Amino acid sequence: MNAERLLSHYERIADAPGAIARLRRFVVELAAHGKLVPQYASDQPASELLKRIGHEQARLVKVGKVKNAKAPEPIRDSELPIELPRNWAWARLCEIGKLSGGMTPSMNRPDFWAGDVVWLSPKDIKSDEVADSELKISALGLAETRLELYRPGCLFMVARSGILKRTFPVSINRVPAAANQDMKVLVPFLHGQERFLQIMFRGLTNFILRELVKTGTTVQSLKYAEFEQQPFPLPPLAEQRRIVAKVDELMLLCDRLEAARVSRETVLDRLTVASLTRLSAPDPKTFQAGARFVLDTLPALTTRPDQIKQLRRTILNLAVRGKLVAQAPSDKPTSELLKRITKEKAQLLTTGAIPRQTKAVRDPTKLTEELPASWSPIALGEVCNLVTSGSRGWAEFYSTSGSGFIRAQNIRFGKLRLNDLAFVNPPSNSEGSRTQATKGDLLVVITGAGVTNPALLDHDLGEAYVSQHVALVRPSDPQLSSWLLLCLMADAGGRAELVERAYGSGKPGLNLDNIRSLSIPLPPLAEQHRIVAKVHALIALCDRIESQLINAAETRRRLLDALLAEALAPAEPCEREAAE
Repeated sequence: MNAERLLSHYERIADAPGAIARLRRFVVELAAHGKLVPQYASDQPASELLKRIGHEQARLVKVGKVKNAKAPEPIRDSELPIELPRNWAWARLCEIGKLSGGMTPSMNRPDFWAGDVVWLSPKDIKSDEVADSELKISALGLAETRLELYRPGCLFMVARSGILKRTFPVSINRVPAAANQDMKVLVPFLHGQERFLQIMFRGLTNFILRELVKTGTTVQSLKYAEFEQQPFPLPPLAEQRRIVAKVDELMLLCDRLEAARVSRETVLDRLTVASLTRLSAPDPKTFQAGARFVLDTLPALTTRPDQIKQLRRTILNLAVRGKLVAQAPSDKPTSELLKRITKEKAQLLTTGAIPRQTKAVRDPTKLTEELPASWSPIALGEVCNLVTSGSRGWAEFYSTSGSGFIRAQNIRFGKLRLNDLAFVNPPSNSEGSRTQATKGDLLVVITGAGVTNPALLDHDLGEAYVSQHVALVRPSDPQLSSWLLLCLMADAGGRAELVERAYGSGKPGLNLDNIRSLSIPLPPLAEQHRIVAKVHALIALCDRIESQLINAAETRRRLLDALLAEALAPAEPCEREAAE
């Protein structure tokens, strides 16, 4: 057995995805395979225990507590799911205890309910032991139905539920209890075996779910007859007690390890939030020192990929608030940029080169935070020549080739995914020609699950169109495209307002005026270029850190897989002889 080697590597694998839960499963699997504690020649063999259980079953039949049943069929090798130590034995479940079920008293009889009798259903089976239930029945409900009141120390198992797709819940009742119709209850013939039997069921969960649960039905359920006749492993009684003691000891260790992990991650999360808050709401006097602190401590603070998401959000917000790069007095002020765009738009409107659009109106209540002196708060439509959306009726023009057709599913947050780009062959001079997309256009999802997601068409697709669920935003100057994308991605740049408009009331969605009138900050063009370059560099750093964290987690997961497989592998003959 190589469990010791696994535990010696614990520090390396503790942060693997789901490590503690997998270690718990590993412990009970070792127990069910007879590999958790040593076997002793002095233990009375399990065959003697089976005789004792048989005598107790006969006594219960004689006093009328158990029905007499025909002798079970001899166990065939083909029925055995695992290899066992020599002094263990196989026993069909019906030889170990009585398996029965429950029912639900009529809901039309209020006098059957709200009593003091515990009535267990699948929703109550959440832990090793159970002493209470969400619903209780009355003594009358128990007396006037076919319900059985089970003594403490029985195994209540979920027998019909969707949860049987992934696990097999089993709890031991510590008070007398009845069961509903979605439960099966095993009453061991011999008292004191229930905890080992519970561990054994958990250690063989994968086998039970694979071989003894009905699939292809609306709700998964145990194959009751097969389950009752299934052979299960039974060690000597003394070894059962050692197994239970060792499992309980290791589960307590897992509890402490899990608590330590949660505590460690909570501290790191708080440090990360506090550090990023120093940047998100900075004091101008301490901002540079705060930024250096965050960058210096970033590798130590970020231990999970989800923490990188917070960092990306902070970088974007700093960018659109003028906190990421220094302002240069030599930059032409934004007012000059706006004058030029206004003049050029007027000329294009006069010649009919661009369509007339609803005037974008600034909202003076937005962007109240002080911006750098060279910046200006504007409405998005002021610096765009076109804000429109795709037309309807494209379905009849779908084709296997032709013009690209950009749909909402192609637009992820900040990225355009064209691996599943659709194609259309529209007729010439169709109404859809007004929504032809070109390089430098911004695309925003305006309906559906991804509403508010922005992306930039940063390369030439040739002739391409957008669907009715996508807004097309064409900047007056292509040099603005990257900056406007940052604004649509950053909460402080306009995204928070866009999300509020999309989800403010009713069905999520945006209209074109929501986009035209969106309040955004506008820095000088030269500073935009510096900011965009800085953002790209920092986001690339985030990507590298995230990739390293994912790779490290994958390495830990593979190590855990290898160690678990090694620990559960059959021992070599010399190892077995030494154990004996």
